[in-house]
Amino acid sequence: MFKALADPDRLRLLARLADGETCVTELAALEDQKVTTVSARLKLLLGARLVSRRREAKHMYYRLTDDHVLQIVITALEHSAEDTVSR
Repeated sequence: MFKALADPDRLRLLARLADGETCVTELAALEDQKVTTVSARLKLLLGARLVSRRREAKHMYYRLTDDHVLQIVITALEHSAEDTVSR
């Protein structure tokens, strides 16, 4: 799980999913990335049980697995924003 969270691009996807369920194509557009690239990142997050998915016709929708994941994402973002100079 922590390996999946270690990548800034995957963490950014999780932060976007904190706003709610989103289609892969929409996430790709928001990230200005190819759908295949975003799908690969989401597959890794799915394997780490950080996201879940559902299919609707041709579209795949992803969402955070639960509120625990949201708290992990918030904590990770807060930690990455901390001032490291004061240590």
